[in-house]
Amino acid sequence: MRRLLSSRSFAIRAFALVASVFLLFGFAPSARADIGGLTPCSETPRFQQRAAAASTDQAKARFAYYGQALCGTDGLPHLITDGRWSHAGDFTIPGLLFLYIAGTIGWAGRGYLIAVRGSKDATMREIQIDLPLAFKTTLAAAVWPLAALKEFTSGALVESDSKVTVSPR
Repeated sequence: MRRLLSSRSFAIRAFALVASVFLLFGFAPSARADIGGLTPCSETPRFQQRAAAASTDQAKARFAYYGQALCGTDGLPHLITDGRWSHAGDFTIPGLLFLYIAGTIGWAGRGYLIAVRGSKDATMREIQIDLPLAFKTTLAAAVWPLAALKEFTSGALVESDSKVTVSPR
């Protein structure tokens, strides 16, 4: 029985070694993923029909621009969100810009509330916005990723566990 276990263990190790060598030296065929059956818009018949029906210069320019995108059988351009850098302009770059802008707005609001927290009329300054202060905190919020990293590493961004209330359940 012991000999059977050792021979099976040897076979598993040998298989793992051979598979590793094949993967290391690239003998395994590389995977080529199809992008959902999409084709360049300039080659899609339905897109060409839509482009031919364009009447204004603005519409013709738009169809010329979208001719480089990938279209389905419906002739409409599709966004590719699989992380490939060749399609970064489809979703990744706009997505990161959205996160940056949303973070800037949130950091500016946080900065404003922290700035008015200690004043005697804090509640009223939350209702009637102090525009010079709001403008100042908005400009300061433009570097919010660096400010957040600084506050996180210093411990000012997070609260200690002893100060966080927990449900008794």
